[in-house]
Parts: sequence; structure tokens; C-alpha cells
Amino acid sequence: MTVALSRRASDVRVIGLISLAHGSSHFFHLVLPPMFPWLRDAFALSYAELGLLMSIFFVVSCIAQASSGFLVDRIGARPVLFAGVILLALAGLIYSQSNGYLMFALGAVVAGCGNGIFHPVDYTLINHKISPPNLPYAYSIHGVTGYLGWAAAPVFMVGIARFSDWRIAFLSAASLEILILIILWLNRSYLIDNVKERHENSHADAQAINPGGDPESTFAFLKLKAVWLCWVFFFFSMASTSSLQSFSPSALFKIYGLPVDVGNYYLTLLALGSAVGVLVGGYLAAKFYTPERIVTSFLSITIAICLLFATGSISLEIIPIVFCALGFGYGVVAPSRDLLVKQATPKGVAGRVYGIVYSGIDLGAAVGPFIFGFFMDAGLPKALFIGIALFQLMIIPTVFKVSSNTQRPA
Repeated sequence: MTVALSRRASDVRVIGLISLAHGSSHFFHLVLPPMFPWLRDAFALSYAELGLLMSIFFVVSCIAQASSGFLVDRIGARPVLFAGVILLALAGLIYSQSNGYLMFALGAVVAGCGNGIFHPVDYTLINHKISPPNLPYAYSIHGVTGYLGWAAAPVFMVGIARFSDWRIAFLSAASLEILILIILWLNRSYLIDNVKERHENSHADAQAINPGGDPESTFAFLKLKAVWLCWVFFFFSMASTSSLQSFSPSALFKIYGLPVDVGNYYLTLLALGSAVGVLVGGYLAAKFYTPERIVTSFLSITIAICLLFATGSISLEIIPIVFCALGFGYGVVAPSRDLLVKQATPKGVAGRVYGIVYSGIDLGAAVGPFIFGFFMDAGLPKALFIGIALFQLMIIPTVFKVSSNTQRPA
């Protein structure tokens, strides 16, 4: 009993530290956009130029995410985690001292490099430090902190900018990241993953499958169909989410006549609904372990909601409730999605697999708004919700294909 309690306490400490770091990475996704009005006035920048900064951030993050997984598997997750947090703090400092567009672009590059390490690091640590019965809950808490980071950034940045200025807001974001780095450093003993042991286990598994065979190459995992199916899942998932975050306030204004600032408030409801959904999704995944059914059921709900928005027939009074329900559906899917990726990941290459798979998130975040921006410019706001529904519909077949291409744990 004492051993079980000690193990649970260790799990709680580890997932708390990892989730804190993960929340800070999502926080840095949205430190720049809330400052756009200030930066536009201060430097006479166009919205196209400001939007390009976010594209730079996500493209660099995509490259960093795909490559950092190899580094995690070679030197371990902890030093890469510390490097990522330091880079985010440095990006905040660069933003705060910027005197022109090029410095902001440099800050976006540095922030993208820092952001790209978190999923390979986080999921490598979770899968190797958390006991199997607690994995769904770990994924759930990890996901919740990401949504909370998204929710906190606009309030934090705008609140400080209004009472002081935008430079102090960026400096405060950097200081917050430094504080998180200190917390992680003080608890660094909980974040050690045994790289040698992971490699030995991987080699032992390979020998059991193919006795006397040569060790698999560094890139052998790229031959696994399930890995690329998971990548497709993440690409379309984030393409739909980022498009909704980018354009739904404007689409709601054109379809329903809602003020854009009210639409932005609904994005907060979307994030909070998602946070609750992730908690419920973790419970469902732990109790039933039917990820493909959970994903299919709740994606069907979000698809129906998006198509309902496209009809223009939703009563204005219930739109906030419907947005919460939409976020809830997104959130419930997340823990089951993460279990599917773990199911598809061979031992010893977790960093590489998560780096490649989660790079789909960054690429989806860059591509989705780019595509739907043309529809919005063409005066077709209903196409936004229809397109998002189609993106989510394309996810469902990948779920069953991942399950059929991997062996479910007993």
C-alpha cells in the first residue's frame, strides 16, 4: 500500500511539472496576437505583416518539433525541456526590446524553436515516468493545461499592456517563463528519463521479434503506417481548431450579426469547454479504453454543431452554450487521441515518433487559416464552418486505421 501511494505521489509530481511546462508553451502561442493593435500603432504594421509573424512561429515550430524528437531520444528529455523553456523566455525578451519588424520576426523564430520541443519531451516523460493505470489521467491534465495556457495569455498580456505598455507585457511573459524554469530546475530529479534503458528495451524488443537481426536504423519508424495516420489526425484536427480560433468571431459577425469582440469572448468559452472536455475524456479513456469509439462519437457531435452554425439558424441566446459544447467535444477527443499515438509508438523511439506526429499540429495551424482566409475574403463565412466539419470528418477514418495497424495493450 505504501509503495502504491509513493508511486501515485511521484506520478502527481511528474505530471504537474510536465503540465506546467506544457501550459507555458501554449501561453506563448498567444502572447503575440493580443498585442497586434499596439504593435500596429507603434510600428505602422499591416495585419498581413503581423499575421506572417504567426506563420513564421508555427513553421519554425513544425521543423523544430520534427527534429527535436531525435535529440530527446539521444540525450534525454530533461535537457531539451530546459532548453525549450529558456528559448521561450529569450523570445519574450526579444519581443520586449524590438525596434522593428525584423526583431519581431527573430523573436518568432526563437519562440518557434522553443515551442517545438514540448510535445516530444512531454510525451516521452509521461510514457516513461507515469504508471500505466494513470496514463489517461496524465494525458488529460496535460491537455487541460494547454487550454488554460491559451485562455490565460490574452488576459495576461492585454491586462498588463493597458496598465503599462506592450513592452512591459512581453517582459512580464519572459519573467513568467523564467519563474517556470526555476520551478522545473528545483524539481529536476523528477524529470530524469533513462535513455540507456529505453534503448536497451527497444533493442530487446527488436531481438524478440527478429532474433539475430541487425538493429533497426534511426529512421525505421518512418516506415510505420500508423505513425503517418496519426500525423494526418493531428494535421486535420489542428487545421480545424486554428481556423475556428482565427475566423469564427468574424464569421459569427457576418452570419449572425454578433459584434467581433463578443465573438472573441466566445473563444474563451470554447477553450474552457475544451478544458472540461479533456478531464471527462481522460476518465472515459481510463474506464473504457475504446479510443476509436470515443473519438468517433464526439467528433460526430462537433461536426453536427459546425454544420448547424453554417445554417445561420441558431438562436443568438444559445450560441454561448453551443460554443461550450463544441469545445467540450474537442476536449473529450484529446486523451483518446494521445492513447492512439502511444499505441502506435514502438519502444525506444518515443521522442522521434512524437516529434514527427505532433509536427502535424504546427503545419495544420499554419495551413488551415491560410485556406479559410480566402473564403472569408470572398464573403463566404458559412464555408468556414462547413470546411471545419469536413476536416473533422476526414479524421474519423484515420482513427480506425490506426487501431487496425497497431496492437492494443491488454
